[in-house]
Amino acid sequence: MKIATYNINGIGARLPVLLKWLEESKPDIACLQELKAPQERFPLDDIKMAGYNASWVGQKSWNGVAVLSKNIELKEHLRALPGDDTDIQSRYLECSSETLSVSCLYLPNGNPVPGPKFDYKLSWMKRLHDHSGKLVHSTIPTILTGDYNVIPEEQDVYKVDHVIKDALFQPESRNAYRDLLSLGWTDTLRHLFPNERIYTYWDYFRNAYGRNAGMRIDHFLLNTPALKVLKGAGVDKYVRGWEKTSDHAPVWIELDL
Repeated sequence: MKIATYNINGIGARLPVLLKWLEESKPDIACLQELKAPQERFPLDDIKMAGYNASWVGQKSWNGVAVLSKNIELKEHLRALPGDDTDIQSRYLECSSETLSVSCLYLPNGNPVPGPKFDYKLSWMKRLHDHSGKLVHSTIPTILTGDYNVIPEEQDVYKVDHVIKDALFQPESRNAYRDLLSLGWTDTLRHLFPNERIYTYWDYFRNAYGRNAGMRIDHFLLNTPALKVLKGAGVDKYVRGWEKTSDHAPVWIELDL
């Protein structure tokens, strides 16, 4: 089974890119972030024509997450991250079957630092820590994936000096990410490629993609049952080079399910 995550950066503007990638990559499950579309503007008909069912939580102009699936029936379990009933931002969607649990997340960016957006980022990560601390002990393969907006280590960015003041690289953000791992989650790409520089995001400016001036901020976290059936993982970097594409590239894993 192939499971992918992709920050699409506007599903309306990038729909042709998304459909082309789905046709070429053929993931069984695709988790999308940053839909930038209200609930009623999600292109369900186009997604169905591509062979996928979909669950999504939209939001006008910003945020939004979706889980697409084929060959497996997933049911919505949660449409928001628990822990704050006043939070109206669409950033979390949890779906599951009897044999698999997949949570799609779009973690807050947090810039500028300091400020209320960074405070919100850290509080959201604390909520994710509390909730995922229960999920990690599931007896079925369980996956937390999406755009984490966290650069875990220095090797995950092309030049540390360029992100030293960025919320994605602040010690608080990186420590919160490590706290997630300490619960029992495994960072899949780093697990499989411990010494490689792997990027999943390249800015639109200054020819970042052409220079490979990227960063790794899209992650797959697996619990132990999922790790036991992990077959491989990778980044569809070439998609970042397409015309009118997202500034992220799709990331995928394969499980023996």
